[in-house]
Amino acid sequence: MRRRREEPGWLHGKPPPRWARLAPAVALVVLVLAQATTPGDIELGYFLAGLPPVAAFAYGAAGTAVFAGIVLLLLGVSSLGVGHAQGADLATVAVVALLSVVIAWVRRRRDEQLVSVRTVAEAAQLAVLPPVPEQVGPVRCAGLYRAAQRGTLVGGDLYDVRAGPYGVRAVVGDVQGHGLAAVGTVAALLGAFREGVLDDPELAAVAARLDRRLLADNASSEEGAAEQPELFATALLLEFPPGLDLVRILSCGHPPALLLRASAVSELAVVPGPPLGLGLAGPDLAVVTDVRLLPGDRLVAHTDGVTEARDAAGEFYPLAARLPALERDPAGLVEAVWQDLLKFTAGGPGDDVALLVLSLPES
Repeated sequence: MRRRREEPGWLHGKPPPRWARLAPAVALVVLVLAQATTPGDIELGYFLAGLPPVAAFAYGAAGTAVFAGIVLLLLGVSSLGVGHAQGADLATVAVVALLSVVIAWVRRRRDEQLVSVRTVAEAAQLAVLPPVPEQVGPVRCAGLYRAAQRGTLVGGDLYDVRAGPYGVRAVVGDVQGHGLAAVGTVAALLGAFREGVLDDPELAAVAARLDRRLLADNASSEEGAAEQPELFATALLLEFPPGLDLVRILSCGHPPALLLRASAVSELAVVPGPPLGLGLAGPDLAVVTDVRLLPGDRLVAHTDGVTEARDAAGEFYPLAARLPALERDPAGLVEAVWQDLLKFTAGGPGDDVALLVLSLPES
């Protein structure tokens, strides 16, 4: 599964790159050699005063203090032939060097706290939406997830594939809103879905369970805040019954899945039901559609973050039209779709993106 993970930059917790650590040392050597080869009336040594602040961005307090000591030595000992700082000039360089050491110490502590916070946040988000395994029961799985909000792993989209006593079931959904504000609703829906996989013999009953979960959350929100907007979500539920070469599909206001058969792509004709959270997704209104699967068939379920992504001209991303060419990519279908989506939108869509590809073994 591809999960977009924004790695911290070297100014945000990640260890600095080698060039950043080498830069102060290289500059020190270059300035000393330049001073040694220039006429005596040209003073280059004072440029050394800028090295401790530069070192503070790449080194800790101890490393910065080493650079500061070297600079003070070169500038204060005139017999070395590098600098001739005395009195107030040398004191000014010393103050700058001391401040650089303090900055390096503060930066290192901040980076350690940042790494700790990121680690806890990523662990919590991965607990909500763990990676989809390559195979669940007899069903092969491939997933792509990209949260719209920078620095997050989970947004307002959701998907999961679980095996239970009634077969392998999958869900792809899109919660109202996106970003961290929707993560709580995503966690509630996934928890309800996982319970339904084990307890509910009918796919319609799973949809009703998810609907009740959102209704309960809506009621709790209204008690806590009178102006809290009503929660709702769209979802596509799929079920692979044991021993049958078919899939059962139920749509709760969600974009239809695509069937990729050989090099032909078709949109599965499923009767769309009402979205979740409105109290209408009960067994009486849900319509489950059976679709026969042939060897090699692949089902592509997605959220509207894929098909509503736009290019510079405002055109929507034509997922169905591009799948026949993308499915031949040796890197895999989901990776090919993601790379194609990046090129189409010139940098990536602005909404959460979820894509799930499911298939049965060809045998």
